[in-house]
Amino acid sequence: MNSTETDNACPAAIVNGEMLKMFIGQRVCTVLKVQHSEGGVLVGQSTDGHQLTIRGAPEVPESHYMHVIGIADNNQSIHAEVCKDFGENFDAMSFNGLCKLAVHGKVKDLKMFL
Repeated sequence: MNSTETDNACPAAIVNGEMLKMFIGQRVCTVLKVQHSEGGVLVGQSTDGHQLTIRGAPEVPESHYMHVIGIADNNQSIHAEVCKDFGENFDAMSFNGLCKLAVHGKVKDLKMFL
């Protein structure tokens, strides 16, 4: 099964740092700004300012934004399944707004956004 098939078969909740606690044990999607990365463990800041740890992440340069899909281990940690480096330019405020719309059911199909 390729990553596109996996993504379609098992949708992920789009979350920011504050919302992560509502989805522990579930598949989530988020974007964070990398603070440091070493040995498959990445620490970064969510779009709403929370510090998150991503396990199983590739090395990504500091200050880059990274898109992560994975399982929420706890309210501050995700076990990564899919990661993508978005580079240094990303509209974190817009993504944070999208998270709020998604969690409140205002947007039904977000595949076009991610």
